[in-house]
Amino acid sequence: MIIEKHFDIIRSPVITEKATLLSSSNQVVFNVSPDATKTEIKAAVEALFNVKVKAVNTLVRKGKSRRFRGRAAILSDVKKAIVTLADGQSIDIASGL
Repeated sequence: MIIEKHFDIIRSPVITEKATLLSSSNQVVFNVSPDATKTEIKAAVEALFNVKVKAVNTLVRKGKSRRFRGRAAILSDVKKAIVTLADGQSIDIASGL
């Protein structure tokens, strides 16, 4: 189904101090699937939240190295999408989906 595909692309919203500051400039940040393209992310956000997307910027945060009980481990890479909404559009992350 198409809706299930959209839920696979958009994993979770990013709720950080920086992401909250971006909301004042009509931008929302999401964790997305590592193999998702910008056009797929745009289609998923428009379908799930019924908004008009102006632009999508993506970045991949490389996994950090950690030590756990004396063993080295590397956390997974995380792909983020910064979605710029059209003027007059907004997404309320706190209300959920």
